[in-house]
Amino acid sequence: MQQLVEAPEPNVGGTLGHYRVLERIGAGGMGVVFRAHDERLDRDVAIKLLPPGAVNDEPARKRFRKEALTVSKLNHPNIATIYDFDSQEGVDFLVMELIPGATLDEKLAAGPLSEKEILRLATQMVEGLAAAHAHGVVHRDLKPGNLRVTPDGRLKILDFGLAKLFLPASPTAATESLIQSQALSGTLPYMAPEQLLSEAVDGRTDIHAFGTVLYEMATGQRPFTETQSSRLTDSILHQIPVSPRAVNARVSPELERIIMKCLEKAPENRYQSARELEVDMRRLGLSASLPTGRVGAKSQASRRIPLIVAAAVLIALVVLLSATNPSHWRDRLSNAARPEHIESLAVLPLTNLSGDPAQDYFADGMTEELTTELAHIGALRVISRTSVMQYKSVRKPLPEIARELNVDAVLEGSVLRSGNRVRITAQLIQAAADKHLWAESYDRDLHDILDLQQQVARDVAQQVRIKLTPQETSRLANRRPVDPEVHDAYLQGLYHLNKGTDKDLHTAIEYFQRAIAKDPTSALAYSGLADCYVALSTFYWPPRDAMPKSKAAALKALDLDESLSEAHTSLGNVYFFYDWDWLSTEREAKRAIELNPNNANAHDLYGTYLTATGRTEEALAELQRAYELDPFSLGILADRSFWPFMARRYDLAIANGRKAIETEPNLAFAHSSLALAYAQKGRFPEAIVEADTAHRLDDSPLIASFRAGVYAVAGRKTEANKALGDIEEQMKSRYSCAYEVAIVYVSLGQKDRAFEWFQKAYDARSDCMVLLKIDPRLDSLHGDPRYQSLIRSLGL
Repeated sequence: MQQLVEAPEPNVGGTLGHYRVLERIGAGGMGVVFRAHDERLDRDVAIKLLPPGAVNDEPARKRFRKEALTVSKLNHPNIATIYDFDSQEGVDFLVMELIPGATLDEKLAAGPLSEKEILRLATQMVEGLAAAHAHGVVHRDLKPGNLRVTPDGRLKILDFGLAKLFLPASPTAATESLIQSQALSGTLPYMAPEQLLSEAVDGRTDIHAFGTVLYEMATGQRPFTETQSSRLTDSILHQIPVSPRAVNARVSPELERIIMKCLEKAPENRYQSARELEVDMRRLGLSASLPTGRVGAKSQASRRIPLIVAAAVLIALVVLLSATNPSHWRDRLSNAARPEHIESLAVLPLTNLSGDPAQDYFADGMTEELTTELAHIGALRVISRTSVMQYKSVRKPLPEIARELNVDAVLEGSVLRSGNRVRITAQLIQAAADKHLWAESYDRDLHDILDLQQQVARDVAQQVRIKLTPQETSRLANRRPVDPEVHDAYLQGLYHLNKGTDKDLHTAIEYFQRAIAKDPTSALAYSGLADCYVALSTFYWPPRDAMPKSKAAALKALDLDESLSEAHTSLGNVYFFYDWDWLSTEREAKRAIELNPNNANAHDLYGTYLTATGRTEEALAELQRAYELDPFSLGILADRSFWPFMARRYDLAIANGRKAIETEPNLAFAHSSLALAYAQKGRFPEAIVEADTAHRLDDSPLIASFRAGVYAVAGRKTEANKALGDIEEQMKSRYSCAYEVAIVYVSLGQKDRAFEWFQKAYDARSDCMVLLKIDPRLDSLHGDPRYQSLIRSLGL
């Protein structure tokens, strides 16, 4: 293709920086391309010389470098990687991954592709687009010449984002010209109407180009075949393309639907994201891989007799196998036909397609509600929200995520809210094989949002072949219309509750109260309110200020809806940590688990209760179950070390503490638990290191109390006493559990002072008092009548 403006070219065999130029391999409107060898890293690369004037001064060069850096961060198997941007003697050049193989336009020179090949390549293309769009990068010049197919069949998207980085040097041919203005960039036949009209472009612009490429793959020609630029522009803006099936009758109706939806003139009428488009492509790919069961009439007639004979033989064989089951062949055949069983599932964070970060709360809330719906299915182990949210906006291979969460399958998708409508797309993926099992889109009015979630849960249960109990079937069929304003306030409350800071908890309370003011029958809002007050009591407020409010909210929630597992958990926390009502604690924990077997917090509460009452083996099983359901929850990670310490399983406490720190190195409570276990085993140097680390990470009075206690038992009494003075001063303005201060005095041998602080903890109804009967640090008090009196006062 002739270049109207030539870029200065290096000599073959010469160098650009530390790259040795080997051969000229291509040219286009965005520069000349050479194959070169990276002398430092000993690999072949592609070097693209930028056209003269593309980067004409140092500020422009810095701006280009910054944007090229953004593009270089696109690390995806279907995107060609940019390695470097440099200049030498006035020549600006990009260094890119060298991709072997043929471009798509070279493959299309032989005519349209088979639908199987189209789906294989197009699915890879849309996966690359989705990954780039997730980083805010739009291609702007997607076309067959920028798509290369490697010898092993992998599609790579070239020149991603380059159309934005610089204006092209010159046009090529009439219908291939790159529009030359500050607002427009792209190749004319593949441009979207908004590009031609100088309007804002986004991911939907790439989707239009994707549709154009898909049309060409399916038919062997472009949607608009005009050769004159003005007529081609008018067609793109105003004409409807000829139906792909009218050009090639072998195109399936569903592929035609996808193509035509991509080619809608108005961006809002196209797929709203590459992720949404990917769902439809994968669904079509799945259906195309299934046998259709259709044959022509002539073929049927010619094969009827052989088929009858074959059927008779097959029936006889089945009867024989059923009667004799030789060498267990019947069982083997049955097992071979059965798909791999899915017993565990994670709902990955739904992608917010609105483009507005302020709508993140809605996508996160929908993820949590969908997780909760699925979690009520007892035959499935469903990972809790806390652990899956760490994968939000993280690009990791799905099999890797599944291994980290220890699940058989993942459910991923997106959510788009527009006015009073919401659309969820979901796809179920068998993790080990990264195999797409099912995909679907759901569109509902916001009043029916809970019905939408129940429908998704029913469909997932059907796909993984889980047999629902009558109670589960009834629950998932229970249509519950909601007030969108109430539901929105509830989701806002959840969003801030899950952040967990003092400020966020107060904001969450405001949203839950707003929901209740609008709908006094909102059991979910009352349940959320109860959780807020429990969290405040644990970290920020004295229990007497927070726990009665939590109890009132939980009881109100259960009065409105007894089936809320979360409200039973909140109430159980109040009974355990504040009321010291042991029988009621066990009742509420067991009821919460009965209603939602996947409620990790309920299992954690029950394990905590069982530890405090001396039922160690049962306790450890429940704590392990909580961990399996929520392996990245900081609270559960901490409890897995702390409660085994209280159960005198010091080696287990140390092993679990180390595991927690591997997961979250800055988890101060886990470091404190490790320090306590090391100290109890007499490993004082290690105990002091962990205690100091915890205090460095968290300067709260509680963590400082753990540290002071370790100092005391390690014989560093001067430092322990100094720490005690600082802690007592802190507690004048900040709540902390007085029980742990009493523990330090016990470790220092000052029993009278210890019992003064135990009394303060008792009067404040401090949550730590539940440790009194089992705490190994109190063994020296067992013969003291004052200790026995305290035990009785707690009902232990």
